[in-house]
This record gives sequence, C-alpha cells and structure tokens, in this order.
Amino acid sequence: MWFANFFIAGSITMVLPFLSLYIETLGDFSDQYVQNWSGITFAVTFVAAFICSPIWGKIGDRHGRKPILVISGIGLGLSVLLMGFTTSVWQLFLLRLLMGVFTGFVSMSQAFISTQTPKHIAGQVLGVLQTGSVTGSLMGPLIGGVIADTFGYAATFKSISTLLLLSGILVWIGVKEFKLEDSEPNTKTSYSSKEVLQHIIQNRLLLIVMLISMFIQIAHFSIQPILSLYVGELHGPENLALYAGIAFSAAGAGNLLMSRNWGKIADRVGYIKILIVLLFMAAIVYFPGAFVTNIWQLVVLRFLLGVSIGGVIPVRVAYIRQEAPIAMQGEVLGYNTSIRFLGNTIGPLLGGFLAGYFGFSAVFFVTSFLLLLSAIALWAAAQRKPAAIKEHSHSV
Repeated sequence: MWFANFFIAGSITMVLPFLSLYIETLGDFSDQYVQNWSGITFAVTFVAAFICSPIWGKIGDRHGRKPILVISGIGLGLSVLLMGFTTSVWQLFLLRLLMGVFTGFVSMSQAFISTQTPKHIAGQVLGVLQTGSVTGSLMGPLIGGVIADTFGYAATFKSISTLLLLSGILVWIGVKEFKLEDSEPNTKTSYSSKEVLQHIIQNRLLLIVMLISMFIQIAHFSIQPILSLYVGELHGPENLALYAGIAFSAAGAGNLLMSRNWGKIADRVGYIKILIVLLFMAAIVYFPGAFVTNIWQLVVLRFLLGVSIGGVIPVRVAYIRQEAPIAMQGEVLGYNTSIRFLGNTIGPLLGGFLAGYFGFSAVFFVTSFLLLLSAIALWAAAQRKPAAIKEHSHSV
C-alpha cells in the first residue's frame, strides 16, 4: 500500500505544477481567463470525488476495500492517459471530471489500513502510510517539471498514466484484506447510511473535526492552481515548470519530515490537542507568503507549511478511527473525504478568483484567516468536551 500510494500521489502531483501552463497552450487566452479556468479545471475533479467518496466508502464497508482500490487505480490511469490527447479546455475539464469519479485512492487506502490496525497505534501507522503519498507528492512535481520542460505537457500525461495503472495492479497482486471484528462488545456488523449520519451528528467533536477538514483543504489548495503563475512572477519564465515543481515539493518535504512523528506524538498526547496546535502553526506560516520577494523565500514558507500540515491527515484519520465502529468506518471516512474534496473544490476556485481580481497576496491573507478560524473553532469545541483533550483515547 505504501508503494501504491507513492505511485498514485507522485503521478497526480506531476500534473499540478503545469496545469495552468497546459491550459495556456490550448488557445490564445487572457491571463484572467487562464487563472479562472485553472481554478475550475483543478476543482472539478474534487466535485465528482465529493459525490462519489461516500458511495465508494459504503461499498468498501460491505464488500471490501481492495476491489475499490484496484478500480480506482485503473480509472485514474485511463483518464490521465486521455488528457495527453486533449485539444480544448472543455475536453480537459470533462476528463478532470471523470478523474474525480476514481479519485480517493489515498483516502480509501487510509480507511483500509486503519481497519487493519489496532487503535492505540493508528496515528503512527497512518503517519507511516502517509509518507508514501507524501514522498510521491514530493518527487512528482519535480519529475513532472523536468519531463514537461523536456518533452512537453502532453507527453507527461501519457507517461504518468502507466504509473497510475501500475498502482491498481500492485494492490490487485500484492495486498490481502483481512475481515476484522470490532473489539467493542455487542457492536453491529452493518449500519444504514441514516445510522452513520446520526452517529456523526450526535458526536459534536467528531463533526467539527470533519468540517475542519474542509477548511484545511481550502487552505492547502487555494494556492495550488496559481502557484506556478506566482513562481513565474517571482522568478521569471526560465525553467518555470521546474521551479514551480520545487515550490510544490517544498510542502511535501516538510510533510514527509513530520507526518509520522506527529502521528506518534498524537497517539501519546491526544489527537485533538495536536490538531489544534497544527492549525495554529499553519495559520502563522501561511501569512508571510504574501510578502515574499523571491522564489526561495516562498520555498522556505512552503516547507514550514508542510511541517505544520504534515500531521493533520494521519491524526484526523486516527481520531475518526477511534470514534467510529469498524463496520461504519469506511462510510464515515468517505463522508470525511467528501468534505475534504468540497474544500479541494472551493480552494482552487477561491484562489483563482482572488488572484484574478485582487492579486496573489489576497490568497495568502484569506487562507491564513481561515486556518486561524479553524484552530479557534476546534479549541472552542474541545472545551465543551474536556475528555477529548485530557484523555488519549476512550471507548465509542
């Protein structure tokens, strides 16, 4: 699963640094048109994923998560392959939409590994798993930038589709799924969607953690579609795809350095405590991005953002693992993924339009404010449930 996540994340992030640059090659467009459509084509993948994630999660709870992972890898591979043959922005838009139906491989693999892992080490194990996707995300933009500068954008799409297909094959051949029973006595073996939603809504802190997922993703993705344009403004056109790749990868490097450690610390100290700390840290390091004057200042801040956001995903999934019975975890994580993908959708649209109408600095100001609000909201919710902060774990 680590290698499959490595290939999936690496392949998908190879495309990110030059998606806006690829749109520029499809016609004679104004800067504002490119910025707006960069946000739209980037976001549409996550609209489809938002709709499909709980459905895949529910199917995974009932029939196993391995088949879903195989279908996801193959579907992603085919949709990215076809992107290499697009001749218009609309074709790219529709293929990004199709890609969204199969997106969610990494989050489904987290649900898969989560259910195969004892609760008391879930944060650490999920942190280790995340290093696979983070390492791929770290190397992907750099490799993608080099391939794009050397062979062109279309060739990059065609070449990375093989890695996506390979991920599906890796899971099919190399992974075995064990059916585990919940450790709690008298736990049901299946739940209706109504019961799952009731469980989430009645657990106020769980609901807040899931909603904050959206704001974290808005923060993470607001800069993504226009990052290469911002790098171009700071650095100039020379080797732009490569330098945009470096800026993307810097966040991955910080993430890689700390994701396992944050998971391990949270297993010991408490998941909610660490989430609050990480949100405050992310808000602080995002803000100065508006004032950078060269590419390397931006790279350092992206690295620090990666350090702070690095623990959010494994800690959040481990907390959900702790709060949801095994038989509903896939669907609960599916809803969490949907909420995240809603953030992935809003983030690029927000970033694209803020940059288009108010300049790049506005993206950093608004995003930092959203992260700060998220930290305060989670802290306030945790005060109403002190046990969540004081105790390392408790029974569902």
